[in-house]
Order: sequence, then structure tokens, then C-alpha cells
Amino acid sequence: MTTDLDDAAATFGEVRPRLFGIAYRMLGSVHEAEDLIQDVWLKWQAYDRSTVKEPAAFLATMTTRLAINATQSARVRRETYIGPWLPEPVDTSADPALGAERGEALELAVLLLLEKLSPTQRAAYVLREAFGYPYDEIAEIVQLSEANVRQLVSRSRKRLADERREPVDGAEQRRLLNAFLAAAQQGDLASLEQLLAADVASYSDGGGVARASRIPVLGRTQVSKYVASFASRFWVGTTLTWVETNGRSAVLIARDGVAFALVTVSASAEGIDQIQWAMNPAKLTAVTPPGAALS
Repeated sequence: MTTDLDDAAATFGEVRPRLFGIAYRMLGSVHEAEDLIQDVWLKWQAYDRSTVKEPAAFLATMTTRLAINATQSARVRRETYIGPWLPEPVDTSADPALGAERGEALELAVLLLLEKLSPTQRAAYVLREAFGYPYDEIAEIVQLSEANVRQLVSRSRKRLADERREPVDGAEQRRLLNAFLAAAQQGDLASLEQLLAADVASYSDGGGVARASRIPVLGRTQVSKYVASFASRFWVGTTLTWVETNGRSAVLIARDGVAFALVTVSASAEGIDQIQWAMNPAKLTAVTPPGAALS
């Protein structure tokens, strides 16, 4: 015989992938999203559920509003983050859309751009572009007029389009990442320069825990020299494992069985325009194969 709490758990379990998908896109962190979803579950248990006509809509609303608040506090913490902050990669090999009808607002480069939006603007964009919510429902969730929501989403689309070129498809992204890794390991300056866009940016997220560049490296010449400069020591004794993170190919780098970095690239027709090095151990747990160690 099922209890009321059993029914609550079943309802929550059905919509949990979507709730996590919303929270992760809002926060750019697996750990923070998991904590938020746990909070939603606790509130759902304690709530007078007999008053809720549409549980899925209610839970999505609760998740989004909590995520807006969490995003505001997360920004304050990131102001004191040591070095560049990058979104926490998540394994999408089992769930390519990560709880969404579309895989929008999931790629690491896009999540990084979403950091420039206000929390409410980000929520409106995520709900519309990743989950296809109607504007009137988004308006109710974020407590704005429908006209304001339409304007927020439109401005978000324009801002992302202005700041990001049309990305290459998955196969080309993987080819470019493979070519970049080959050139990086050899310290091949000429090959690196051929692969990189003129305004390429390299971000290394060590969080003050792992040794990493504390400022972004910008421009084809500077990035090529930077990557070539550490080739003779960085890659010695490493093993590379291909993984899928945030819907794109990435490579997990390990030494003596210990994973210490994950690298991926975003690219357009002009070449690789962003290189992301996730080196903070706390950000590798969600993409490390079972049994693999972390530095």
C-alpha cells in the first residue's frame, strides 16, 4: 500500500531530471544544483500538496525561484574565486539533453556567457530556450509581465549571438580538439597557430587548489606560445580519456591513474575560439569514470 509520501516521491522522481536541468543551467555547478534539488525535495515533502493542482509546474517554479536566489549568492562568492571561474563539467553521455527537450544552454562556452545575464534574465532564457516553456508560464514563474519576459529572452538571444560565432558541429569540434591536443603535446607552435582563431581565449580553472594560470590568456599568438611553453612538462606520463561533457567532446587528463584536468574547446569556422582547462579537483568528480582517482 502506497502512502502519501510515496506518491510525493514518485511525482518528484518523474520531474527530477527537468528540475536538475533547470538548476544546473542556472548555476553552472553540478554540486550546487544537486544541493538545490535536495532543498526542493525537502520543501515538497513539507508542503500541503493537496493544494497543488499541477505538481510538475509547481516544482519547476519552486526550483527556478530558488535558483534565481542561489545564482545571486553564487556571484558574490565567485568575486573572490582565485583565477578564472569555469562552469563545472557534467557527463552528458547518458542524458545528452540533461533533462531538457532540447540541448540548449548546456555547452560550457554558453554557460560561461550566461554568467553575464542577470539571474532573472538567465532564468527566462533557460526556461524558453532549453525547455520550451510558453511565455505566459515563464512570466508567472519569474513574476514579471509576459511582455517583459519576451523582451528578456530576446535581449538574451541577441547578446549571445553578438558574443559568440556560429559553432561547428560535434564531429568538427572533436576533430579540432584532437588536432589541438596533438599540437599541444608536441609544442608545435605553427600547428597551434593554424588551429586557433585570432581572438581565441584560454581559461584555466584551478580555483587556487591546482596550479593553473590565474588570468585568461588571449589572442592566437599568446595562446599558442602559452600552450607550447609547458608542453615539455605538462604532458609527460599522462593518459588521455575521451569523454562527453555538456554535449561536446572533451578529454580527461590523468597521470599515474590520477585525473587532474579536463580540457575541451569551442570552435567556429574561424577556428578554435575558446579553450577550457578544468583543473580544480572539485569540478572533475562529475566527469571522472568510476574507479578513477582524482588529484
